[in-house]
Amino acid sequence: MPVKNRFAELHADITEWRRDIHAHPEILFETHRTSALVAEKLRAFGCDEVVEGIGRTGVVGVIKGRTDSGKVVGLRADMDALPIHEATGLEYASKNEGAMHACGHDGHTAMLLGAAQYLAETRNFDGTAVVIFQPAEEGGGGGREMCEDGMMDRWNIQEVYGMHNWPGAPAGSFSIRPGAFFAAADQFEVVFEGKGGHAAKPHETIDTTLMTAQAIVALQSIASRNADPVEQIVVSVTGIQTPTMPFNVIAQTVTIRGTARTLSKENRDLAEKRITEICEGIATTFGGVAHVNYMRGYPIMANHETETEYAAKAAADVAGSCSDAPLVMGGEDFAYMLEERPGAYILMGNGDTAAVHHPEYNFNDDVIPMGCSWFAEMIEQRMPIAS
Repeated sequence: MPVKNRFAELHADITEWRRDIHAHPEILFETHRTSALVAEKLRAFGCDEVVEGIGRTGVVGVIKGRTDSGKVVGLRADMDALPIHEATGLEYASKNEGAMHACGHDGHTAMLLGAAQYLAETRNFDGTAVVIFQPAEEGGGGGREMCEDGMMDRWNIQEVYGMHNWPGAPAGSFSIRPGAFFAAADQFEVVFEGKGGHAAKPHETIDTTLMTAQAIVALQSIASRNADPVEQIVVSVTGIQTPTMPFNVIAQTVTIRGTARTLSKENRDLAEKRITEICEGIATTFGGVAHVNYMRGYPIMANHETETEYAAKAAADVAGSCSDAPLVMGGEDFAYMLEERPGAYILMGNGDTAAVHHPEYNFNDDVIPMGCSWFAEMIEQRMPIAS
């Protein structure tokens, strides 16, 4: 079945919701306005149950089908924005200085609201649909918090599905892959400690700048010389910090920060081990000390094979085809939900737009009917009414 006619009728309304959310972005768990708007609309649609405060500011809506097979399928959208200054110049640009919907979560939320309205109107399925609106995907682990709040067991969710827009892919197209899809996203901070002193007398110092420079170069050997070359691993040093010093002073300490992104448990363990060994070893070589703090973040997001097939079929029925998605080295906290229940995550093309997390990014409203249709198809196909 192609795009559902009802979403063509609702397109203008859903676009208005999306742009209102875009104009009022909220970061991490501070999605109070957005969460209230979502809950208000779910109640207006006639959802059988609407619960706020799951995972702090998450919202869950429950929609019962015409008949009840006992099957429960969850659909998830993220609501939070990013701490970015918007540079789109749009009439509905961010009114909250320093916050911006630069990843399209405004679109995800609006599309799932549109699907919820349709599902509450038609109830053309045998079972229960649970619509999940999650805060704090951008680094806060809102998905983890909703799961730890007992969401999956409370509503007996048996399968769960999510979607993300994808700039650069044709607008409204779909792509997916089974197994590891998005990378584990870990962080590290290393403080190199030596002996500060005058730049004219480097022999009297233990030079932390030299240690740091050597370590930054050596960390690249993890991908090139430690990991299997057919597997993906990215170690990036993203910041260097020193105390404020005059030009002629060698600092006592230098701090580096970065991320390690991996697609297997083995490489994740390897990254932590080698970052620690390399930094400590280089510091020792130059007479200093390295204090390494490796912080594990979002786990690997892995699609379940059978559920990936279900998601791909629904996408192909909506768009005519569903292609193979590339591996993504970015992190995604839908991983926590896929650790709790079988399910799958799919990408939908946003067209030729700025990349996500860019200050000129904007969600493409033209794809709204496609995204809404996919959400609705997942419910109707996974819980069909008996003929």
